Amino acid sequence: MKNLRIIFMGTPEFAVASLRALLKNHLKVVAVITAPDKPAGRGQKLRQSAVKEYAQSRNLPVLQPTNLKSENFLEELKKYKADLQVVVAFRMLPKAVWAMPKYGTFNLHASLLPQYRGAAPINWAIINGETVTGVTTFFIDEQIDNGALLLQKETPVHPNQTFGELHDILMNLGGDLVVETIRRIADNSIQSTIQPAGNFKPAPKLNPQNCEIKWTDTVHNVYNLIRGLSPVPAAHTKLFNDNTVYQVKIHEARPFEEAHTFTPGMVKTTKKEIKVYCADGYMDIIQLRLSGKALMDAQSLLNGFSISQDATMN
Repeated sequence: MKNLRIIFMGTPEFAVASLRALLKNHLKVVAVITAPDKPAGRGQKLRQSAVKEYAQSRNLPVLQPTNLKSENFLEELKKYKADLQVVVAFRMLPKAVWAMPKYGTFNLHASLLPQYRGAAPINWAIINGETVTGVTTFFIDEQIDNGALLLQKETPVHPNQTFGELHDILMNLGGDLVVETIRRIADNSIQSTIQPAGNFKPAPKLNPQNCEIKWTDTVHNVYNLIRGLSPVPAAHTKLFNDNTVYQVKIHEARPFEEAHTFTPGMVKTTKKEIKVYCADGYMDIIQLRLSGKALMDAQSLLNGFSISQDATMN
């Protein structure tokens, strides 16, 4: 097998698993490209990306370009004489970058392409109630998540699995797939496949609108939204309580289907429970965060916060 010179591109923790897998398998990573340090927190101190922190701990050269099309960056990139570039959770690349290596540039995507192209494939697989998902490697081209397919690995999505849990499974599965893809490119045993045309399920960027709970929906759909956004960014709603409106994020809940006569969004409580009614049942709220308060379980919230009999969520 050829000992390919590899440049790795990535930013968040999801990408670290793939970089770690490359080094564990003694693949030749000659440089790492990641996002510039960004101000974060109350003090607005510069924070390094997870990939940068890991790369520096392994004494790898790190590049942090602000402009991927700049001549200075492109010239610096050429100096590493990479045979192959690997991209995991980075950003859109210009052709001058992805077309540079002899063996091209491939990306790891956290879905079974062509399903769930877009920024949030793990979330949307859960929100839409999928029972199977996976990871895909594909060659990058001009269109986002649309290049020729290389390899895929599947994994089940369990009925109560959260985004956080599935994220970690796919993160590690993706590291293995990246290594396998490189080895098969190096020994010329891989065959790419053009993605089929058609209408496939998208994975758009999460925003306040598509993360909002619609209590008029079914228990099943509301539950999938909550677990598909847990622990972050968390599904949100408004609590109307005693002439005050509170922003609420729901991190964990348990669904119950049952016939009832309550208006969807009605909130009913005991000393320990908070129930919110949907179209065909109710959600037993387990963990939530009210604006200005810490994340807590329902009983802890009720110990110090009164919810009126006619409270609603909407």
